[in-house]
Amino acid sequence: MKNILPHLLALLLCVQLSTWAQAVPVLNSYPAANSVIFLDFDGHTDETGSWSPFGPVVLGPSGMSDPQIIEAFNRIAEDFRPFNINITTDSTKYWAAPLFQRTRVVLTVSSSWYSNSAGGVSWVGSFTWGTDAPCFVFTALLGYNTKNIAEAASHEAGHTLGLQHQTKYDGSCNKVTDYDPGVGTGEIGWAPIMGVGYYQNFTLWHNGTTIYGCASRQNDLDVITSADNGFGYRPDDHGKTFATATIPAFSANQFDVTGVIDRNTDQDIFKFIMPTNGRLQIDAVPYNVGTGNAGSDLDMQVSLYNEQENLLSVYNPGNLLNSVTDTQLNAGTYFIKVEGKGNLYAPAYASLGSYSMHATIQPNGVGVLPLRKLDLKGIIANSKHLLNWQIDIDEKIIQQVLEISTDGRTFQSLVELTADARNYIYQPASSSAVRYRVNVILENGHRYYSNNVSLQQENNRSWPRVAGNPIQSNAVVISSPGQFDYTLVDANGRTIMTGKLVNGLNTIQAPALLPGIYLVRYSTENAHQTEKIVRQ
Repeated sequence: MKNILPHLLALLLCVQLSTWAQAVPVLNSYPAANSVIFLDFDGHTDETGSWSPFGPVVLGPSGMSDPQIIEAFNRIAEDFRPFNINITTDSTKYWAAPLFQRTRVVLTVSSSWYSNSAGGVSWVGSFTWGTDAPCFVFTALLGYNTKNIAEAASHEAGHTLGLQHQTKYDGSCNKVTDYDPGVGTGEIGWAPIMGVGYYQNFTLWHNGTTIYGCASRQNDLDVITSADNGFGYRPDDHGKTFATATIPAFSANQFDVTGVIDRNTDQDIFKFIMPTNGRLQIDAVPYNVGTGNAGSDLDMQVSLYNEQENLLSVYNPGNLLNSVTDTQLNAGTYFIKVEGKGNLYAPAYASLGSYSMHATIQPNGVGVLPLRKLDLKGIIANSKHLLNWQIDIDEKIIQQVLEISTDGRTFQSLVELTADARNYIYQPASSSAVRYRVNVILENGHRYYSNNVSLQQENNRSWPRVAGNPIQSNAVVISSPGQFDYTLVDANGRTIMTGKLVNGLNTIQAPALLPGIYLVRYSTENAHQTEKIVRQ
């Protein structure tokens, strides 16, 4: 029996492993890349010795269905879309990759060998070790929740690439948590991937504080694309200047394009010709896996320029990640610029990823466009939205309607105005962002729309605050809930310095800050607030 027992155990183990095996969809995010992150869903035995003293670790499969595997893959692939690396479920891609440029993420139900309280585990920097040391995501402990599994997989893969946790500190530099949970709600609610992204929709790489203190910052993008890891950003796919703009192919007065915003300086520019006067509609959508732009990593901004490269309008709904354009144009040449931006909660730092854009033109007919100008503007004053517009037109106006959109997609009538009205004051019911446009119908039957204007109440806005005021040094630490401009002035009103704040803690070095009283002014497009600083 003693001689037979080891063989029986091996046989039983083989039977168990064959029972675990599952056919996994073969998926690749960027097959041309040499570097690889292999998502292993079908069970694995780790014999690398990397997880000693746990010994050879026998791991069951993920327990996930094919639709779950596909969604998780797509979420993870989008997190790594800007980089020259292939996210794959194909083990042959993993084994063909350079030894020092690959990692395996094992998504498994087996967790008791390590811990029943962690969503995953990895070695920091193991991507370049050349030992095939895997990292792990424990699917059962994450309740087989596809989003949470994908968040954990990107997080653990980030560790293998050299990333530490993104942490959170309070205004006095006391650590609140090792895992920054982010901020905000809804579609644009944001969190760092290297923090905890389970509870927010918009999870991104981040430049923020680490476990080593509130003055220690980690630039995720720089670490991921470092020479140590051996890969950088993927090649740019569209021209970023007007001279090198991509010209899309029209078919039946419409065109479709796709692209990737691969770094925070990237902008994709497209050139097109309006064959006649008409209505241009653009639906620009970041890659997503479901409603509410779930799984997106890109907050899109679309800008429209004329042939002289003059900016005509900017489209970027404040509470959405996608962008919708609906405007009237004369026949001629135009440019569209697509780029990633931040929002109320998320910095623009890593608003990166893939997108698609569908454009349609509805001709108005042949002849000179009677409408030469229909320009809408708006500001907020005393919590009211003040709208005014200019119209340069030959034909008689027979109907004029101010329209409103609360979701950035669908407009409805707010008020019908007289033909000579050129302004309107509106008191919104909530502080959410809303968009306005003017809908004009002429005597000849033509209908025209103005540009869109987006406004959001500032009354309930959270403003930046100086951490640890009074301050003891020339370093001013400001905790900011979003993106703001700031101006630092002395007690006599002289400007010392200006700049921009991003979401999180911002450290401003001000060598000229002698003991005394100073003011820092925080500004947005429509409002501002001032805070006093005491330098001891």
